[in-house]
Amino acid sequence: MKKIVFLTGTRADFGKLKSLIAITQNSLEFETFIFATGMHLNSKYGKTIDEVYKSGFVNIYPYINHDTVDHMDRALAKTIDGFSHYICEIKPDLIVVHGDRSEALAGAIVGSLNNVLVAHIEGGEISGTIDELIRHAVSKMSHIHFVANQEAKTRLTQLGECTDSIFTIGSPDLDIMKKDTLPKMEVVKAYYEIPFDKYAIAMFHPVTTEYDAIVKQVKNFVDALIESNENYIVIYPNNDLGSSEVLYEYKRLENINKFKVYPSTRFEYFLSLLKNAEYIIGNSSAGIREAPFYNIPTIDIGNRQKNRVKLESVYACSNDKLDILDTIHTVKTSTRIFNNKAIFGSGDSDQKFFDILTSGLLWHVDKQKQFKDI
Repeated sequence: MKKIVFLTGTRADFGKLKSLIAITQNSLEFETFIFATGMHLNSKYGKTIDEVYKSGFVNIYPYINHDTVDHMDRALAKTIDGFSHYICEIKPDLIVVHGDRSEALAGAIVGSLNNVLVAHIEGGEISGTIDELIRHAVSKMSHIHFVANQEAKTRLTQLGECTDSIFTIGSPDLDIMKKDTLPKMEVVKAYYEIPFDKYAIAMFHPVTTEYDAIVKQVKNFVDALIESNENYIVIYPNNDLGSSEVLYEYKRLENINKFKVYPSTRFEYFLSLLKNAEYIIGNSSAGIREAPFYNIPTIDIGNRQKNRVKLESVYACSNDKLDILDTIHTVKTSTRIFNNKAIFGSGDSDQKFFDILTSGLLWHVDKQKQFKDI
């Protein structure tokens, strides 16, 4: 029986990994473990470790890694230390990490330095902040790649990765999004005490490479939301450098009855909210990946998602308040019917992942990586 460790640090990456964890945990061929750290253990951001427990998974190990958001490098160092001790104890055959967070980088570093196979989910993507640097670094420290599409695979080959170690499975969160078992809206609205019939979702993350501008950026964002006179469900940002400034500005939304603000939401509940929203606004990857799947319009602000795949339903705008308001007006008055392409898979990533694990191909990937010239 092979031992697989899934490392998760945020509500977002847990949603991406959920179907992969479930399909391996339900198999007699694998013993699964979950190393939960980062925002999961931070009560300020909803303490989402509770949602990990509620998912019914086993072998969950919680690890507190946060210092302060001003020192992401210290959180990285602490995660490396904690995960290294954990790996030495359980001796896994495979470590699975996702995306572009520092926790994923910690997992890849620990695995590669301890001669344990590392699989990276959704490498080869591009974005417009420090996340992109981390994502590519994770890819270089990983042995196996499960990518969303051919574009991502091409970028990894440009990075010198061996094509035999790259497997296209789509984006795993679509596995959950495609199901007809999402919570009913009346259940979600009752759970979160949402009074709105019509609403939009607002999610604004700090761009760490633009930290000097974060105060002005988030002020413009909040000003635009207030002046638009729309109903908004606002969800806290990631705990990156600049998140304190975002949360400080969100205090202005308290006691305004057109806003409901939450540190976090359950992944399936969030999907139901998104599926029934008028639009999503901010700079979250949810506007680039999940919203287009439901043909929900996205108002994508600033550079955080710069150069990522753009679809018909994505409206890009600057951080300028008037530009944001103009784009809200455009979206609200548009009668466009979107025809988004299925470029992130077809909702069967878990089965493709499982088939690769059980085929034997993965376990023969060489841990001694070689740079492959194009």
